[in-house]
Amino acid sequence: MILTLTINPAIDQNIAADRLVFEDRAYIVATTESAGGRGINASCVIHSFGGQTLAIAPSGGRTGKRFQQLLCGCGFPTEIVPVKKGIRTNFTITDRQGLTIKLNQPGPRLSKHELALLGEAVRKRLAGADWLMLCGSLPPGIPGAFYSELIKAAHEHEVKTLVDTDGEALIEGVQAGPTVVAPNQQEAERLLNTALITRTQFLDAAAQIRRMGAELVILSLGSRGAVGASPRGMVEVVPPRIDAVCPIGSGDALAAAFTWAMARSGDFGDALRWGVAAGTASATLPGLRFANLDQTREIYARVEVHEAAS
Repeated sequence: MILTLTINPAIDQNIAADRLVFEDRAYIVATTESAGGRGINASCVIHSFGGQTLAIAPSGGRTGKRFQQLLCGCGFPTEIVPVKKGIRTNFTITDRQGLTIKLNQPGPRLSKHELALLGEAVRKRLAGADWLMLCGSLPPGIPGAFYSELIKAAHEHEVKTLVDTDGEALIEGVQAGPTVVAPNQQEAERLLNTALITRTQFLDAAAQIRRMGAELVILSLGSRGAVGASPRGMVEVVPPRIDAVCPIGSGDALAAAFTWAMARSGDFGDALRWGVAAGTASATLPGLRFANLDQTREIYARVEVHEAAS
């Protein structure tokens, strides 16, 4: 069982336009909406791969009702923690050339009681879980230590943890000693307060983040793949060249497929290969869509894994 927590879920409004240009009109050619948030996206991928997952999320207000309706069509089990305020709506706009704009609302403020209920919902499920994925940004006003407290609870149940977040939550999450942290390049730059440009800098950054407390580190680099740091050393994972249509959500697919593969085999390098394959395959699809197992397997065969020295 892979638990996912999405503390700041959303309704994703996905808009396809003929083009994105400044100071000229463009035309909408299609619109869709889906239940979103990094943890929800991760559960979608894990479920489509045949994995067992449970998605935990808060939901409230008018937008929360629509969010729960959209979740019903996803096919995997969910546990909703009721909250008073409505959840956010995010917008993704993509044109036919693959140019993409992502606009996210910050999300609602949760009361201390609501936050306690959300944490308790996770803790009650840890006894039957193998992995806990803590995914996405924290809503306004939530202390950065919220994820770190859940990591400590997972340790007590011998549940492995993956942290996929940003800012203060990432800083405190790394220091709590999770199994994996999975920042993208921009998140790692903010964490380390430095620009990352070269291959050497990417490798050094992954090693430095691991020294901060995580057992394993995945630094995702978009079309360049990912680098990973583990007790056995460094690896570089390089995807094939593709024609990207919409890269939004590729990082969510990477984290989900990696966790799915780790739950199956425990092989870090191979799991990261699956993750990069899923992220790459998802980027070839229009809108905010995720590659299924067959589409990912085709890319997996062309992904290269190399040992590297930091």
